[in-house]
Amino acid sequence: MSTLYCYCVFHLNISFSSVEEDRRPQLVEKCYWPLLKLAADLDLPIGLEASGYTLEEIHRIDPRWIDELRRLIDTEKVELIGSGYSQLIGPLVPADISRANLRFGHEVYDRLLGMRPATALVNEQAYSCGIVPIYLESGYDAIIMDYDNVASFHAEWPKTHRFAPQRAMGVDGSTIKLLWTNTIAFQKLQRLAHNDLPLSDYLAYVSSQIGEHDRCLALYGNDVEIFDFRPGRLATEAVLSEESEWSRLRQAIGELKKNSHIVFELPREVLARDFDDTADEPLQLETPEYPVPVKKQQKYNITRWAVTGRDDSRINAACWRIYKQLKADRAATETDWRELCYLWSSDFRTHITPKRWSDFQNRLTRHTGAVSSTPSLDQAPDTPSDFVPVISEDERSVRITTQGVRVEFNKRRGLAIENLWFGGDETHNRPPVCRTLPHGYFDDIRLGADWYSGLSVFEVPGEPKVTDLEKVEPEVEIDPNTGDVQLSAYIETRLGPIRKVITVSNSMRSIRFDTSFGWQIDRPACLRIGGITLNPEAFNEDELTYRTHNGGIEYEEFALKGRTVDHGAPISLQVSANCAVGMTEEWIDIGDQDQRVRISADHSKATVAGLVTHKPVGDTAFCRLSLTALEFDETRRPGQHTIFGPELSFTLSG
Repeated sequence: MSTLYCYCVFHLNISFSSVEEDRRPQLVEKCYWPLLKLAADLDLPIGLEASGYTLEEIHRIDPRWIDELRRLIDTEKVELIGSGYSQLIGPLVPADISRANLRFGHEVYDRLLGMRPATALVNEQAYSCGIVPIYLESGYDAIIMDYDNVASFHAEWPKTHRFAPQRAMGVDGSTIKLLWTNTIAFQKLQRLAHNDLPLSDYLAYVSSQIGEHDRCLALYGNDVEIFDFRPGRLATEAVLSEESEWSRLRQAIGELKKNSHIVFELPREVLARDFDDTADEPLQLETPEYPVPVKKQQKYNITRWAVTGRDDSRINAACWRIYKQLKADRAATETDWRELCYLWSSDFRTHITPKRWSDFQNRLTRHTGAVSSTPSLDQAPDTPSDFVPVISEDERSVRITTQGVRVEFNKRRGLAIENLWFGGDETHNRPPVCRTLPHGYFDDIRLGADWYSGLSVFEVPGEPKVTDLEKVEPEVEIDPNTGDVQLSAYIETRLGPIRKVITVSNSMRSIRFDTSFGWQIDRPACLRIGGITLNPEAFNEDELTYRTHNGGIEYEEFALKGRTVDHGAPISLQVSANCAVGMTEEWIDIGDQDQRVRISADHSKATVAGLVTHKPVGDTAFCRLSLTALEFDETRRPGQHTIFGPELSFTLSG
């Protein structure tokens, strides 16, 4: 009979969002010491993953723990798994920040433990192919990533992939060794520890994973802070019993070690094993439908740290401002960059307690003020042009032709784009690249609506939508210096007015949209802007792709032919979107080999994420790009106020 090589990766995070700082000594006593004793007493090889910040805090609280960890690493009872200095989300931050975070993490590992790990657990298991080259250049040989959620988007993968190490393909063609965690397996162990699963059932489950050939299985790949401790995040948390949960873990592991077909190994030992032709396959983990895979169920998607939480869009924008200021400041220190990595941590973006939220905002404000003497971040105005814009207007539309743009706006629908061409008069014989697709355009009742371009949509579950598609009489002005044409209008809604300013460039192939809401939102909601609808007649559907950066140095490209993509579709009544893209170079574009349409947004003003929709209809397709500034999931709660302002902006170019 074959062997099942089992490994465990215990994730330590002293910054756990719902744990107050004064409870951290309890974490060390109740969770971190028992973990080391588990490895030492049972002669159990384990992987232990911790950020540099977590190790620094443990060292401050109890230096003896760090000494014991070093001893267990030296005696090969424990393998340190890397993380970085903080647990930040790679696909949502610039590549320079991920590089710095990994570098600062190595510095702490060197200083406290005298070594550097070769394998990293992807933070929050939020992955993109763009971050693979960054891990490689930072000295990592392997990464650890969740299997179950990723595999749900890869029906073509053979089942054997889950039981052997593989390789993850980077955006540049590079590959890195890949070790899986297993959501079902780690949840089984959690249930056992919490006395929700009998030991006999757990042992039977693990035994059922033994196959005809040698396999490997991650028995655990999640938090340590849930054993003999309750963070207090959820009302459904199991009640602590008199029997120690660590004792249940010890009993289960002791029983498993009696099975001659089960062998416990360090993660690096499993990576070094030969699993014949079932292993080492170069895999693309991402898909157009799911460009940024995340751990566990799909409710844990990238919007969780981008535009939900208490006020993610605002605090992410503050981090982006600091980042741009540090980039422009030659006097910026390593301390400044390390602090920014800390401020970008995922733990401030989910179930953060009120006290920690207040402390975080004060720290964020202090650091913003410390670097705020750099020049303005506003983009330079367009250069002057000798071209004189042509403007015509009737009861329904405003039509503008400049040197770079020809566009028609619908006054009855809040200045939505009726038709848009990039280029001036020479575009008359070409179909518009973006337009409003009227009701009945598609022979599919599921798309039986008017599909506008350039609109904003605000939604609260169970309430009517609020949009900016109302009749307006815009003010139209021409900038005497540049020739740019500006349209502005106020749109009344039941939540208050929306001010919409659209600037059509005279010299560039671009249109800028500035939308001011000034709304106070006190309940779960989503706000999406842009809503750019592509004209199917202007593009070759067989060649259609979208491109963007998700934390990497190079852009990622996703083919859309034949794919149904709907990032903004809700998961449930509690989770309003299923995926998004990070736009970490502040743009996303879509198009074919001949022409592309790009949406750009300044993250330092209000951080947004990109949403792609693509639905094949016969020999054509419905395709749309939007930006989201606000989504909801279980991290947002009624009564947490978000005020939008002064404006949400994006630029449409081609």
